Amino acid sequence: MKKLFFFFLLSVLFSAQKTEIIQLRDNIKDKKGLTKSLTFIDNRADKIIGVIPDKDNSVELKFAGEDLKQLIENWFEGDNKTAGNNDIVLMLEDLKVYEEQDENRPFPYIKAKIKLSSFIKRNERYYFIGRYDNVIVSNPKTTTHPSLFLATQISNIITQFIKGSYYPYIVPGYFIPENEMNRYNEYLNKDYNAFNNTVLKDGVYTNFQNFRNQEPNLNYFVKKNKKGKVVKLMEKDLEASLSDMYCYVENGKAYKLTPVGFDEIQKNNKGFFIFSSRTNLFAEAKTGGVFVGAIAGGFVGALIGAAIDSSSNVNAGAMNGIGFKSTLQTNVYLDSLTGAYVFEQ
Repeated sequence: MKKLFFFFLLSVLFSAQKTEIIQLRDNIKDKKGLTKSLTFIDNRADKIIGVIPDKDNSVELKFAGEDLKQLIENWFEGDNKTAGNNDIVLMLEDLKVYEEQDENRPFPYIKAKIKLSSFIKRNERYYFIGRYDNVIVSNPKTTTHPSLFLATQISNIITQFIKGSYYPYIVPGYFIPENEMNRYNEYLNKDYNAFNNTVLKDGVYTNFQNFRNQEPNLNYFVKKNKKGKVVKLMEKDLEASLSDMYCYVENGKAYKLTPVGFDEIQKNNKGFFIFSSRTNLFAEAKTGGVFVGAIAGGFVGALIGAAIDSSSNVNAGAMNGIGFKSTLQTNVYLDSLTGAYVFEQ
């Protein structure tokens, strides 16, 4: 009887839920000494990250402490002894891990959904810096412990996002009132001309902000071959690199350059999107090199898996080396504030 009880107790212990801690230990020093403070806002509706299967166990992902605000702000203070002048605000809007079986896939994948945004505070006014909004996929065929893999990816993303927020490339002139911070996206998108206008303006757009504001660059135009395929980008009378173009609009339809060619930019009630896959958007460009995009359109110097090629629009918003590069084709949205790719599956 004692033996039976012992074996029963062992089986309960082995099947008990385990915990994987998301470690925040990497150095986040502002090497230029520009940042005075980092304020963290946990804006998640649900603070529970989730439980996922890992071999024969169920594993819950957690941070090291219950008070995430104190954890992140202490982390910043510990690595930044010299204070600058900039007050940075980091907002965590979503963080979930889960198992999901996509349509026409033979087995489920373990995934993490994370959404972060950052702002600079000046004279009691908030200015948007950048955003990271994506789903990270763990491939069960190649990843031994998805809980450890996703915990590491989440930690790396938070680390590099904070570092990228220290050096905002462009801080927009319009500010967000403090009472609008929880709905900053709607507040900043109220003048989103590309989405609010019924017809897009024809022409070449050299960056996402110009597309968003519907301000084509009149110095550029595209040339096509006899089959109607775009083969050249011209700046006045000189041929320019296709990577100088974010997209072009013809007869009211927009087309975005990707490593595998032009994809039509479509629109629904959620925003603009292209129908593509990670495999295509992470592909080696036909010009020969691998183009690596930024985690958010306004960041310079932020690294996630590889350096940013800020000169390229070919896969601006794609991240090289983050998660499994699935062949699954879905609606890949263009972040309405940064132009970065937003994968939802």
